Amino acid sequence: MKFLRIFLGLIALTILSCNEENNKNSLEANMLASSVDDEIIEFGYNLNNYTVIRDTIRSGDSFGEILERNRLGYPKIFQIAEKAKDTFDIRKLQIGKPYMLLCSKDSLKQPQSFIYQPNKVEYVVIEFCDSILAYKERKPITIVEKEASGIITSSFSETMDNLGLPPDLTYTVADVYAWTLDFYKLQKGDRFKILYRQRFIEDSIHAGIESIDAAYFEHKNEPLYAFKYIVDKERQIEDYFDENTNSLRRTFLTSPIKFRYRISSRYNLNRRIAYYGYKRRPHKGTDFAAAIGTPIIATANGTVTESTRRGGNGKYVKIKHNATYSTQYLHMKNRNVKVGQYVKQGDVIGWVGMTGNTGGPHVCYRFWKNGRQVDPFKQKLPAAESIPDSLKENYNEYITPIKERLDNIQFPVEDNQVALSEEEPFKD
Repeated sequence: MKFLRIFLGLIALTILSCNEENNKNSLEANMLASSVDDEIIEFGYNLNNYTVIRDTIRSGDSFGEILERNRLGYPKIFQIAEKAKDTFDIRKLQIGKPYMLLCSKDSLKQPQSFIYQPNKVEYVVIEFCDSILAYKERKPITIVEKEASGIITSSFSETMDNLGLPPDLTYTVADVYAWTLDFYKLQKGDRFKILYRQRFIEDSIHAGIESIDAAYFEHKNEPLYAFKYIVDKERQIEDYFDENTNSLRRTFLTSPIKFRYRISSRYNLNRRIAYYGYKRRPHKGTDFAAAIGTPIIATANGTVTESTRRGGNGKYVKIKHNATYSTQYLHMKNRNVKVGQYVKQGDVIGWVGMTGNTGGPHVCYRFWKNGRQVDPFKQKLPAAESIPDSLKENYNEYITPIKERLDNIQFPVEDNQVALSEEEPFKD
């Protein structure tokens, strides 16, 4: 009986020991799996293997000072800089841009790699753990096709903000309709639809608008379609046209300021001002009020004939576009062009200021026709060329399915709501 008890006890100990070993093995396996699952991969590195230092370039920082602050001597720093200079000029670190140091995971915390991001997409890697290696890479970008619709509730930019759409989409749409739609005159209840492509870094970080493929604006119940179309495949020249093959572009933009402005005073030959005793003081320009420092753009291609400061005009620029038309831009804070310089439509020629005789920040836009100042909003200005006859059939075939899709986009039921949809990424 005593022997039986001893035998049973040995069996129990063996079973207990096996269970403990199994539990230990299971725990180790779980820990190993957990460590694999918890890997933090960034820029191709497993950050778990390093002591990671993240920071941004500050005023006075240099590549050498950053490494010296982190326990690296100057002989080594000089060697690294020499090896890396063919890939990246370390003198061009920009204030505010992020960088990361990967250091050894021990008490010394010796720097082993330096990673710098000049923009959202590109990054520079300089490795110096054993040998020195420098290279540039780009984060993977996915382009997603999207659609949006909205109803104007106040200004176009505020409506887009309320709908949660990216600000650069607002500016891109404004560029598309810059020649045909005065965004200052939009009314509550005007509606729009947009088919666009948005870039994402690592599938989640917004990296800008790739393009607007088509858009629709309904202003005062009048439809304004816009379709992007390549008119010259060899030179990749593209433009926007309406459903009748007409170009949306005009020889002159409707405003010398891209966005966020108000017209504070219009062209008026019979203007009378209380300050001057209600005497008749003609105003031969159109005042676009905007914040100081707002970029002023050339409304058409041309050559700068004046760029100076004079009397009540303050700092100003005058551009001759052809034998018929010239434009002038007054009260600038600073000018960005010189006499004789050729500028293209949309180029920044200066910035809004208060120089000369002015009661507030604005640009006085003056429009000359045959040497006489006229109201630009009352001129019948020529449009750019429409689709060539040889391409009209192809164009109509191309836009038919796009227009159908655009027409099928639903408007929001209520203000401050947006109809959004997202498709699968289609391009890397």
